[in-house]
Amino acid sequence: MQRLEHLSTIIADLGDIFIFIAPITCVPLIVAVLFSEWNMLLPMLAVPVTFYLLGLLIRSLPRPQRGVRLSTAFCSVALFWLTSAIVSGLPFMFGLHMGFTDALFEGMAGWTGTAFSMMQSLETVPHTLLFWRSYMQWISGIGIIAFAISIASSTGLFRSKILRTESRDEPLMHGVVSAGRALWKIYGILTFFAIGLILFAGLSLWESVNLALATISTGGFTLHEGGILYYNSVLLEIILIPIMIAGALPFKLYYLIAENRRWSLFGDEQVKLFFVFVALGTAVLSYDLVFFNNFDYLPALHQGLFMTISAVTTTGFSIANLHTWASVTILFLAMLVFIGGSSGSTAGGIKVHRVMLAVRALLWWFRRLFVSGKVLLPFRFDGRVIPKATAELEVSKNMLIIILSVGVIFVASLAVIQSHLTPFSMTEIVFDVVSAFSTCGLSSGYVSPDMPLISKWIFIGVMWVGRLEVIPVVMLIMAVFGRQE
Repeated sequence: MQRLEHLSTIIADLGDIFIFIAPITCVPLIVAVLFSEWNMLLPMLAVPVTFYLLGLLIRSLPRPQRGVRLSTAFCSVALFWLTSAIVSGLPFMFGLHMGFTDALFEGMAGWTGTAFSMMQSLETVPHTLLFWRSYMQWISGIGIIAFAISIASSTGLFRSKILRTESRDEPLMHGVVSAGRALWKIYGILTFFAIGLILFAGLSLWESVNLALATISTGGFTLHEGGILYYNSVLLEIILIPIMIAGALPFKLYYLIAENRRWSLFGDEQVKLFFVFVALGTAVLSYDLVFFNNFDYLPALHQGLFMTISAVTTTGFSIANLHTWASVTILFLAMLVFIGGSSGSTAGGIKVHRVMLAVRALLWWFRRLFVSGKVLLPFRFDGRVIPKATAELEVSKNMLIIILSVGVIFVASLAVIQSHLTPFSMTEIVFDVVSAFSTCGLSSGYVSPDMPLISKWIFIGVMWVGRLEVIPVVMLIMAVFGRQE
């Protein structure tokens, strides 16, 4: 009885969310009409109808009267992402007759913003489903931004004017709603500019819209088998670089820039460190391509820069065959993918701010070892001194997430390797698992429609866990299977 009451608390607010998102998922129906793909109307209609019916069903259940704790909200988020991936796979099952596992994989890749795909041939896929893939990544991108900013706002480390009010006289809900509208506007404006830039490269409006949706959301889905290389355009590759970066920078800065009407993007330490990783990654990859793969300098610099941006933004676009790269180069690229982009962006990974916080914490701990216990050493972060109690709590949670992330990657890689014999090296498999966890989608070639069923399920789980940074999924599992006190 206690478990059922706890589960009812978790799903209580999902009904309203599902009803809200149902009309948003109707947009691909317009594409079906424009391209006269009438046979896609019913498969695509299954998504908004299922969301709406689920919403009505959940809203009809008894709602608990007590307040919702943060742990319960985490569980709800994890359950929402899983349910959305399942429902979003329905058009692939009904429209392309894909199996449940492959359809769920496609839905999870879409909702987590991962460039992996189980499609056998993109060239024969209807326009409606191609757009649905891009659109999934776009709407999930704004969702993960809101989730990340709300979590950051609940800690004592980060100052955010976005999802909390600065004035006690202003209702909190009014602040949340207005901030949400502002984020949607910013996201829409960035998407609009992305479409314009890609049109400048000579692509059609159809290609530009889909590519813009997948790029600004750092999702990485494309319309063709060859990915970005299909277009054979250096200009397009150069244009995509600033769009990928725009999606991987913290959206709270865009909000503050718009609010204050001043340009202060590089005043954020996280942004500075992000570009340090970009410079370091470009230098190392370019050097390795010259030294190990005998590239000329300019092609090596071009490929090194693009692949670095694609990795740190976790977009997953590729202009290289990673299977031909040296193992050390792949491992270095895996490190960039694991770190990922900025907190409060559409990018995946453990985020730059976690690395920054971890390094500051280690230095703080070691400095405290060399002084008297009576000496108070301040912990400075985000340009201010953090109280000791708050710092120790948040640093511990930060290190826990990093440790759990490494643990998930280790266990998943071991499970994939142990489940079957494969011609791919351990380095390549670990890279693909890291790419799935960071919702990147760059692949050494292991992830494909032909990989074993057990591997597909492992990757589905890793994408889900990685997109939500482990903790929400762990809390949901504990709520469902854990012991109730």
